[in-house]
Amino acid sequence: MATFNDFGLHHSIVKALSNMGFEEATAIQDQTVPVALQGRDLIGQAQTGTGKTAAFAIPLIERLDETSGNIQGVVLTPTRELAVQVAEEINKIAQFKNISALPIYGGQDITRQIKALKKRPQIIVATPGRFMDHMRRRTIRLDAIEVVVLDEADEMLNMGFIDDIKEILKEVPESRQTLLFSATMPRAIQEIAQQFMNEPTIIQVKAKEVTVPNIAQEYMEVAEKQKFDVLCRLLDIHSPELAIIFGRTKRRVDELSEALTKRGYGAEGIHGDLNQAKRDSVLRKFKEGTIEVLVATDVAARGLDISGVTHVFNFDIPQDSESYVHRIGRTGRAGK
Repeated sequence: MATFNDFGLHHSIVKALSNMGFEEATAIQDQTVPVALQGRDLIGQAQTGTGKTAAFAIPLIERLDETSGNIQGVVLTPTRELAVQVAEEINKIAQFKNISALPIYGGQDITRQIKALKKRPQIIVATPGRFMDHMRRRTIRLDAIEVVVLDEADEMLNMGFIDDIKEILKEVPESRQTLLFSATMPRAIQEIAQQFMNEPTIIQVKAKEVTVPNIAQEYMEVAEKQKFDVLCRLLDIHSPELAIIFGRTKRRVDELSEALTKRGYGAEGIHGDLNQAKRDSVLRKFKEGTIEVLVATDVAARGLDISGVTHVFNFDIPQDSESYVHRIGRTGRAGK
C-alpha cells in the first residue's frame, strides 16, 4: 500500500496525517486520492469504516486556496452527526494549513451559523436541507465553489434529500469537480451521476474482511487519562502468555512500552522508525518469550508471523475496520 508521502502532498498535510496516526493509505484512499488530486470526477463505492472521509478530505485540502476566504468546497452528508464528524476530520488534516471546515445542519440556530460563516471557512460540511436554507438566504455564496462531495449518497436518497441535492448541484458552478461516495448504487444515484458528473472514474472497494468467530472480543469505554491504568489491570487479571498492544502513533508506542517497562512488565515496542536489527531483536525476544508484551503500530505489525499470541489490546482504535480485523486476527490462529 502507498504511504502518504507517495501522493506528492503538501508537507503540512503529511505531517498532520502522521500526527493522527495514519501511516499508510487504506485501499479507498490509495485509489481515490491520485484521481481526485488531478481534478477528475469520481464515484467511490465504499462502506463506512474504509477511511473514505480522508479519501476526499486530503485532495480537498491539497487543492483549495488557503489565501482565499471564499467557500471553495462543499461536503453534503445525510445526518448532522456525520456533518460534525467529517468537519472535525477535515480540520485535523488541515491543522497546519490555513484552511477550515464548518459544519452546518438543521436544528442549530441559524443566526449562530451565519455568524460562524463570517469567519470565512473555505469548506462547508452540511446536511442538504440546511444548506438550501443558506443558499436561499444568500448567506452562502456559491460562485467560488470548486469541489462538491456527496458523502453516503444512498443514505441521503433514503432520507428524501434527492431533490435538494439536484437543486444544489444546479446552482453550483459547472466547472466544479464532483466526488460521490455511496455504499450502494441505486438507480436514482446513477441518474445523479449521469446528469451532474463529468465522465467520473469509478472506484469500488469491497469491505471484504470479517472477524473470525473463535476470537472473543470485548470493549471497555474509559477516559483517555485512565486508559493506561486499565490496561495494566487487564494485564494483571488476564496474565497473557504473549500479548500485542496496538497504539496509533510511533510516539504512542514508545510512551507505552516505556511506561509498561517502568511498571515491571516485560515490554518492548516496534514501529516504522526502528532499524531492521533492532526490530529483529525485539521480535526474537517476543517469540522466545523473554518479553511478554509487544507494543506496535499497525504498519510495524504487518506480516508478522507470530504464533501463540493469546491477547490483542487495541489501546487506540484503528482508522478503519480492515486494520481492526488485521490486528485482532493475530490471535485465534490454528484453531486456538
